[in-house]
Amino acid sequence: MGGITAVTVSQSLLSPLNLEVDPNIQTTHTQEKEQIKSLNKKFASFIDKVQFLEQQNKMLETRWSLLQQHNTARSNVDNTFKSYINNLWQQLDTLGQETLKLLAGLGNNQGLVEDFKNKYEDEINKRTEMENEFVLIKKDVVEAYINKISDRSVALSMDNSRSLDMDSIIAEVKAQYEEITNRSRAEVDSMHQIKDEELQMLAGKHGDDLQHTKTEISEMNQNISWLQAEIEGLKGQRASLEAAIADAKQHRELAVKDANAKLSEPEAALQWAKQDMAQQLPEYQELMNIKLALDMEIATYGKLLEGEESRLASGMQNMSIHTKTTSGYANGLSSG
Repeated sequence: MGGITAVTVSQSLLSPLNLEVDPNIQTTHTQEKEQIKSLNKKFASFIDKVQFLEQQNKMLETRWSLLQQHNTARSNVDNTFKSYINNLWQQLDTLGQETLKLLAGLGNNQGLVEDFKNKYEDEINKRTEMENEFVLIKKDVVEAYINKISDRSVALSMDNSRSLDMDSIIAEVKAQYEEITNRSRAEVDSMHQIKDEELQMLAGKHGDDLQHTKTEISEMNQNISWLQAEIEGLKGQRASLEAAIADAKQHRELAVKDANAKLSEPEAALQWAKQDMAQQLPEYQELMNIKLALDMEIATYGKLLEGEESRLASGMQNMSIHTKTTSGYANGLSSG
């Protein structure tokens, strides 16, 4: 049989593999990861801050819109109030004109009443004068009749040839006198009664008109007093509303200034955040590129490690097979 070839095993295969990674690379990789985490947190903080500023901006815009609507509502209330006051003034002017007309009518009625009163007094005076004149006439007539009767008595007494009944003559004359007196008195009384009735009717009619006019004037005065009181109350309300409007305008101006100030602050902060974010974006992009490169490098290292592990596993398996073969061959030689 031929000679047995010696099997040599490389000592490098028997030495343990150095699977350690460079500590500097690991440290750098860790630092880069921490920087990326910090930048991610910072970027997220910037995003939150921008969203917060945008919310503040929307809130201020809403507040500004409400202030403008409040101002418009105040203006509408003021216009309605002015229109209502103007309407009341027009009603007051109309009542004033009607009052002047009623006062003029009252003056005319009072003049008519005074005229009828004067006429009534004149008629009473005339009646008194006529009654006095009637008394005087009656006295004169009585004296005339008495004188006439006396003359007749004298004449009759001288005429002895005739016998007269003086009592019947006196009774006849007295009856004629009383008839004339009664007829005259009846005519005067009838005339004065008619005049009195006419004057009373006119006085009653104008008295009713006067009372009606006085009632209307009283009602007008009450309406005027009520309107004046209402106007004074409305003036007070208007003054209060004007003060409230002035106060609201002042508060609105202060609120607008405050809103503008607060609006400018978020806008400035938002602008600064955008600028800062714009400045940070290149650095962030650079770090992301580094991260991608590191990820690729890590993946490459992983593949290399997997390949090395596979190669080592294959080498160890070959060594095991070769060792088993050598051991079997040696045992065969021993038994031979």
